Amino acid sequence: MPNQKHGGAFSVKPLFLKTNKKTSTLVGFKQHNHGHCLENAINTAEEYCIKNNLNLTPIRKKVLELLLHEHRALGAYAILAMLREQGFSNQPPVAYRALDFLVEHGFAHKIEKLNAFVACSLPGANHSPAFLICKKCNMVAETQSSPHNISFKETAYATGFQIEHTIIEAQGICQSCVETNQV
Repeated sequence: MPNQKHGGAFSVKPLFLKTNKKTSTLVGFKQHNHGHCLENAINTAEEYCIKNNLNLTPIRKKVLELLLHEHRALGAYAILAMLREQGFSNQPPVAYRALDFLVEHGFAHKIEKLNAFVACSLPGANHSPAFLICKKCNMVAETQSSPHNISFKETAYATGFQIEHTIIEAQGICQSCVETNQV
């Protein structure tokens, strides 16, 4: 993600810092061009839907925009309230159907610990996400986990269990909240 301003405001968002194959991917909260990031993610979703003959309805697109804009975990009812403010239906199934679509196609992730959702930082990529969740501000940073930790994989194999999907969630306090004494 470039650090250049292209007409959008700068904001803090998780940034992927790739390392070599022997070390894990690092994540930090860094300045970035929020407008450019949002536009790229929406374009990626639209291209994916066209390529796969899927319908990115106005409500699905709006929910994705809300998740991208917030950069923190949002519950379905918070999303529903935001949709209502913007003139969309205020029925819970509307938000849940949109979220289900976004999660199913890799544009969003459900944060189990918070029963909330975040936009995917790597849309279109096949990956095993890991999340750093600030318990003060609900900011969520996404990074890649090792999809098959050796001992975890060995244990699963020994019991005949086939791993299809892994998610790691770590809860703590982000640097911004530590610096503002929200500890």
